[in-house]
Amino acid sequence: MPTESAGLANQSNDLALLGLMQLVSPALPIGAFAFSQGLESAFELGWVSDEQNLAEWLSGVLEDGLTRCELPLIARFYNAFEHTDRDAIAQWDEWLAATRETAELAAEDSRLGASLKRLLGSLDLLPNADGPSGNLLPAHAGYVTLFSYAAFMRRVTLRQALLGFGWAWLENQLAVACKALPLGHTAAQRVIEQLRGELVIAVDQALLLGDDDLSPVLPGVALASALHETQYSRLFRS
Repeated sequence: MPTESAGLANQSNDLALLGLMQLVSPALPIGAFAFSQGLESAFELGWVSDEQNLAEWLSGVLEDGLTRCELPLIARFYNAFEHTDRDAIAQWDEWLAATRETAELAAEDSRLGASLKRLLGSLDLLPNADGPSGNLLPAHAGYVTLFSYAAFMRRVTLRQALLGFGWAWLENQLAVACKALPLGHTAAQRVIEQLRGELVIAVDQALLLGDDDLSPVLPGVALASALHETQYSRLFRS
């Protein structure tokens, strides 16, 4: 028979998993569906035109972007929240904002962050303004910062938080492709199947990087995002 403590531990793990699923769900009302991160322009420019091109594009963004930026930043935020290190949280939030190379990418991060902050406030998950952690979050914290905080508050393990963030990014990019590119849902699932293993490797690598190894290297994404602003026909925000 399982002990009471084991049952409570299982319940806590289950609640953390459900909390992560809530965070990465496409139904989370923060507006992530409105942005394409330059992918819509990549379609328009002919850089990405089919399932194989899409898989290659996403693989590159994962390897040279998320692995070197968002994923290791989540680990640093998580550690900072554990130690109530306001200075580190503010530093990495500013660093992350500085890596956004276009107005569109910066707007996405800030708007999703503001939306997630409002949502967390409505769920009573923000720090108590009168408590010792009242000013733990920067006033205009970005999405990655808020995601990390929410995962920490939900007691999601660090590795699962990284996997969940990467999964949410992948699903959102494939949703963009299904809307803006002649790509069927079965093809999208084939891309997921191809990139699942790469996502695990990305998390492994992200957890090993030192501070001096960080910084995304995505000139194609930056150029596509910049060109998106003047694209004649757009489904997604610029």
